[in-house]
Amino acid sequence: MEQVYRLQREVGRGSYGVVFEGHVMETGWWGCRGDTVAIKRLPCCSPESIELYLQELWAMRATGRRHPNVIALHNCLLETGPKTLQPLKSDKLPLDLVESALKGRVVDKDSKSQVRNTDRSRRSSGPEGESTKRCLALWLVMEYCDGGDLNQYILSRQPDMQRNHVVVRQLSSAMTFLHGLGIVHRDLKPANVLVCINKTGPVVKIADFGLSKMVEGQTEGERSRLALSSTCGSDFYMAPEVWAGHSYTAQADIFSLGVLFWAVLERITFLEDGSNEEQLGAFFEKGRWITPLGEALCENPALQLVIPMRARRAPPSPPTPSPDLCALISDMLAFDPDARPTALQLQERVYSVTDTH
Repeated sequence: MEQVYRLQREVGRGSYGVVFEGHVMETGWWGCRGDTVAIKRLPCCSPESIELYLQELWAMRATGRRHPNVIALHNCLLETGPKTLQPLKSDKLPLDLVESALKGRVVDKDSKSQVRNTDRSRRSSGPEGESTKRCLALWLVMEYCDGGDLNQYILSRQPDMQRNHVVVRQLSSAMTFLHGLGIVHRDLKPANVLVCINKTGPVVKIADFGLSKMVEGQTEGERSRLALSSTCGSDFYMAPEVWAGHSYTAQADIFSLGVLFWAVLERITFLEDGSNEEQLGAFFEKGRWITPLGEALCENPALQLVIPMRARRAPPSPPTPSPDLCALISDMLAFDPDARPTALQLQERVYSVTDTH
């Protein structure tokens, strides 16, 4: 690792892995000397976590580096020993991790079998030892975003309508790209949107594809009919059909994005249980209590959302979104998934009702 990348500091920690800021030590196919990168270490200690890692790797490979508003994967390394890292070829997957995910238990190769099968494994599986040594962790090397996540970026600055419009335009473009590839993210929220800051303004990037799913047969502008069933995501951004435990499609992402848009445009925040840190997110108020929009609509499909909210905004308050933007958000948050715009329809409407000039 030290010959190619140098770890500088920890910048994030979640349930499944740790993210470090790192620097490229010498120029090569892995990057240019001096470049700053984000390096995520994902320990392969359980079949459940391994499955998430493979989903993230698969989705990020599918996106390549083809969209400015989707985080780019530069490199993937396999940790097979205390100080042993090797690159994973772009057309390969770690076979022991695939086997672990399929069997529901962490596969540990027998050492004698490792020696006996080394030559055959080298011929069939790419880098030396790739299928004969157990992968202890995956290291994903990605582009580094210096503006933090969307929560940090928006709430640390004064309200700015034009900047908010830039954010929603970029997110709608990224969603069109992902759904066009057949990628359903399933965990859209401000913490999974990273921000790069440049001279022309923010560049937001959708990240964290651990819960994503690849669906076949989806094309731009058409609704996916492939139904997903796993209940996953973050409470305040989950669609009502996900809350209800029903099958759902890529339109669940549109609902999540609607919650995010509403929160960004009106600077709406809430406090998660056990935390004093404000989070961007719209919700339904009932007395002293707040309820995630998806849960509220699941309980009452006829519920009328009041957009703009005009209350519970984080100071200082931004200008009220235009009626056209409010109508778009209302459509994105429809109880019926088929009443929501597709990603392509969403992008067209966002661009027509926002002015970034």
